[in-house]
Amino acid sequence: MNMPEASFLAWQKQFSTEDDCLKYLQQMKWLNGFICPGCGNNHSYEITSHHLYECTQCKKQTSVMSGTLFHGSKITLNQWFWAIYSLGSDKGSISALRLSKLIEVNWRTARLILKKLKTAMGHRDSLYQLSGTIELDDALVGGRQKGKRGRGAAGKKNVLIACESKDKKAGFIAMAVVDSICHFSVNEFVKKHLKQGQQVHSDALPALNIIGQTENYEARVTPGYLVDEWLPWVHIAIGNLRTFLLGTFHGVTGKYLQEYFDEFCYRFNRRFIEKQIPNRLLNLAIIHLPVKST
Repeated sequence: MNMPEASFLAWQKQFSTEDDCLKYLQQMKWLNGFICPGCGNNHSYEITSHHLYECTQCKKQTSVMSGTLFHGSKITLNQWFWAIYSLGSDKGSISALRLSKLIEVNWRTARLILKKLKTAMGHRDSLYQLSGTIELDDALVGGRQKGKRGRGAAGKKNVLIACESKDKKAGFIAMAVVDSICHFSVNEFVKKHLKQGQQVHSDALPALNIIGQTENYEARVTPGYLVDEWLPWVHIAIGNLRTFLLGTFHGVTGKYLQEYFDEFCYRFNRRFIEKQIPNRLLNLAIIHLPVKST
C-alpha cells in the first residue's frame, strides 16, 4: 500500500503542535472511533487533562498511546514525531547524539527512541520471506580493534546476508548477526528468512551446505575476480552496508549491530519509495506493540 511522501515543510505543517499529533494518532488507531480494549464498548468519556478515555461500560481508562510504540513514554508526541521524521527522511540515518540535539532530549532518551524504532523496523521486515533466486553469503562486520584480517579478525561479528536477485536489480534483503558460521546458525537463518524450495546461490563454504536440505542449492568455488559475476547483488549489499555504518556511525560494535542491520534492511527494501518512509515508519509506530526500555 502506497503512503504519502513526506517533505520537511509538509511534516512541519501537519504536526506543528502536540494536539496535531494526538489527533492523528487517535484517527489512525481508532479508525472507526473509540473501542475499549477491556470490553469492546465504543462509547467513552474523554479526560482531557490526562489525555485519557474512560469506557462508559466497564470504566476502564485508556490512553490513545497505550498499545503503541509510544506507550509509557515521558517525552511529547511532538518530539516522537520529529524523531520519526529525522530517522526516516535521512537515508544515511541519524546518530543518537545528533537526534538528542534536534529534539532536545538527553542521549539516553534519544538512544532509546532509536532502539524502539529500529526494533519495529526489524519486526516489520521479518514478516517477509525471500523468494526466487537468492544470493547468500557471510561477512565480518564491526569491531574497532586492529588485528589480523579474515575470519579470525578480533572484535568482529559474523553476519549472514541474503539478497533476492531480480535479473538487473536486487530485490529484498535480510541480514542477521550470528555467533559463528555453522550448520545450526545457517539453518536457523534460512528457516526464518527464506521460503522453502527457492534457488539459492552461494560460495562453497562448507557450513552453507545445509541450505540444500530445504532449498535448491548451488555453490561455486569462485576466484576473487569472478565473485561479482556469481554473487553480484549480495556483495553490493555488503558494500552499501559498510558505507552506511561508517558514514553515520563511524564504525560500530557488536552490542547494537543487529539494530543497525534492521534499519539498513528496512531502508534498502524501500529504496524505491524512500520519500514514503517517514509516514510508513509513523504508522508502524502506531500499530506496533510497545518495546521494552531495557
